Parts: sequence; C-alpha cells; structure tokens
Amino acid sequence: MAAFESSAHYELLDPDVRLMLQVRDDDAAAFEELVLRYQNRVVSIMEHLVRKREQAEDLAQEVFLRVYRARKRYKPQAKFSTWLFTIANNVALNAKRSLARRREVNVAAAGPDHDGPAALEQMALEASGLMPTRQLDKAERAAMVRLAIESLNERQRLALMLSKFENMSYAEIADTMEMSIQATKSLLSRARENLRMILEPYMQEGTSPERSSES
Repeated sequence: MAAFESSAHYELLDPDVRLMLQVRDDDAAAFEELVLRYQNRVVSIMEHLVRKREQAEDLAQEVFLRVYRARKRYKPQAKFSTWLFTIANNVALNAKRSLARRREVNVAAAGPDHDGPAALEQMALEASGLMPTRQLDKAERAAMVRLAIESLNERQRLALMLSKFENMSYAEIADTMEMSIQATKSLLSRARENLRMILEPYMQEGTSPERSSES
C-alpha cells in the first residue's frame, strides 16, 4: 500500500514521471520529449565528471538508451530527475572504471565553457562563500572557477553539480549517489570547504589552483 501511495504521489506532482509512464507504454513522442528536456543537463553533468565533451555526449546517449531499455520495469518511486541521474551516475562510474582498467590517462584541457561562465562562477562562489577582492576578467574568472571545480574529487564534484545545477535536495542527492543523508551533507560540506581553500588564494593574490589527479 505504501509503495502504491508513493507512486501515486510522484505521478501527481512530477510531470516528468507522467511522461516516463507514457514511455513505459511505448509512447515514442513522450520519450523524445524527455530527451529534449534532459539531454543538455545530462551532457553537462557527464562533462564535469569525465572532462571530455565528446565522451560526455556519448555517455549521455548511453544514459537515455538505458532509460528506454528499463521502461517496462519503471516504477515512480522518486522524482524522475533523481532516477535519471542515478542512471547517469552509474554510467559515468562504469566509464571511469573502464578507462582505469585500460590504464588510460584522462587529462583534458579546460576547453569551451558549455555551461556558461556565469553559471559556473555563481555555483562556485556561492558554494565557497567567497567574493573576489581583485578585479577579475570574465574569461579569467571562468577559467579559474572551472579549474577549481575540476580540482575536487569526483564525488564532491557530482554532489555540487546535483545541488547547484539540478537543485536537488539532500535526500535526492543521497538517493542518486546511494549514500545516507548525513553522508551527503558531509560530502557537500567538504566540497564547499575545499572550493573555498582552492579559490581563496586566487581571489586574493592571483595564485592559480592546481588540478588534482584522481584515483
């Protein structure tokens, strides 16, 4: 009974859940609509995780392929975005494990800012609680912010993306990343503190952050 009530709750409140239920019934137009709504957002998250635009686009296609293959098993037990980004997280982790097994080194240049400098700046500055004490060129600041975000480890980076870009709650991020709510709060707290430590020398003195290597 509780599961039924939960499903009815999400179906009532989340229009994307209703679309996915139509996809479950083989409605091709509904699937196309979901792809249109979420494709850029999934690519953006993937790019921050794997650091390569082309690979991010390929992985986003894999995410939507998994969504379509899972349509008959779909049950609305969370917001659609939570379910979708859980799949995206698993796809990204599998891709990184595959790269590690082949001993490939993934070192990408910063490249074009597909999210827009303003969005990245706002996210990083809000998270770190810092404001520039020097006059910064927009391109300079955007490059600095991207490098600072890439200096975070993978899980901190993902948690921040879901929190700031997807406006997910602690509970939704916890579901997506398969963590407890308390662990999610701690992860985001560490991410914000690390951003502050990375950005503060640059804001005050112009010292560029170093991109960390991830295991």
